[in-house]
Amino acid sequence: MRPKRSHHCSRCGHCVRRMDHHCPWINNCVGEDNHWLFLQLCFYTELLTSYALMFSFCHYYYFLPLKKRNLDLFVVRHELAIMRLAAFMGITMLVGITGLFYTQLIGIITDTTSIEKMSNCCEEISRPRKPWQQTFSEVFGTRWKILWFIPFRQRQPLRVPYHFANHV
Repeated sequence: MRPKRSHHCSRCGHCVRRMDHHCPWINNCVGEDNHWLFLQLCFYTELLTSYALMFSFCHYYYFLPLKKRNLDLFVVRHELAIMRLAAFMGITMLVGITGLFYTQLIGIITDTTSIEKMSNCCEEISRPRKPWQQTFSEVFGTRWKILWFIPFRQRQPLRVPYHFANHV
């Protein structure tokens, strides 16, 4: 008997509870046990990409006056071109990761997975609406909001009230 809200992944061959999607970047299914780690990956990738872009732009504006003085230098011209390419790739990555992080947060707030959204089987009428704090606590394994984005901890399953529990 299959537990409620579980799906079988055709790529890795596992049955995953509350499966959101199979992620090729981590080569694993994102589900109930590792959804919080996937959110941390998105958050810290977004944070570090912003940090790298900030330094890339600062470095670019440092080199811009050198370009005017040493126009014939091969290194300065090509380093500026590489920095422009890196900035373009960083902005593209930041936009993509921000979109992914946003859709994951909306999924947690509405208590639906990506698979449920695509198949329209959410049963929104029969399922009671949970407060956003409870859905985030279920995903991150703690009610302490300060601990949600600390990567060096272990997630403990929460005990949910009876009327919010998923039954088999």
